[in-house]
Amino acid sequence: MSERAGAAPGAPPAHPIEIESFRILEGRIDLSALGPTAAQVVARVVHATADVELGRSMVVEEAAALAGVAALSEGAAVLCDVEMVRAGLPRLATICRLGDARAGTGGTPTRSARGAELAARAHPAGALAVAGCAPTALERWIDLVEAGLFRPALVVGLPVGFVGAAEAKAHLREVAGRTGIACISNVGERGGSAAACGAVNALAHLSRRLPI
Repeated sequence: MSERAGAAPGAPPAHPIEIESFRILEGRIDLSALGPTAAQVVARVVHATADVELGRSMVVEEAAALAGVAALSEGAAVLCDVEMVRAGLPRLATICRLGDARAGTGGTPTRSARGAELAARAHPAGALAVAGCAPTALERWIDLVEAGLFRPALVVGLPVGFVGAAEAKAHLREVAGRTGIACISNVGERGGSAAACGAVNALAHLSRRLPI
């Protein structure tokens, strides 16, 4: 792994603290079993959270990571479950509809679920759907995928919490296996906005190596 995982050619030199952080990271977690793109995604998640156990719980197939890189290289919209995720992706074309949502509208149980639905209906194909906070938003995206109403290029499902987060991520992986959608997730309750942004920012850095 390079001194700065995912750094694009021509990018400014990494800060010495960042270089040291990745040096320490490489001594704490072995990513050699992963493909090169998937390894950089996991490294960025660990770097963003300082949570090695979260890194060990990540489920990232090389093909899924490459799908995310390709989509971002083509300018795909990035649908965010909450504004905190959106704030962590300042250089991307992000969309968060949580502010427009009301719980119970359209049969959705939470504002997060309704916001996820509004974003998906506006961008039914080719987007990146990123959940870093709300399991109900992730579940709504999964429901829309199963209904044939939503076909994202990649779902980054890393919501955090004791209620529903682990189950939503397991559901995502099961549906991805049946429908063929690409996904990045982890096993268990860990996750969060920083983790989700770390994964997407890794893909964004790598996308700059591809012709647009």
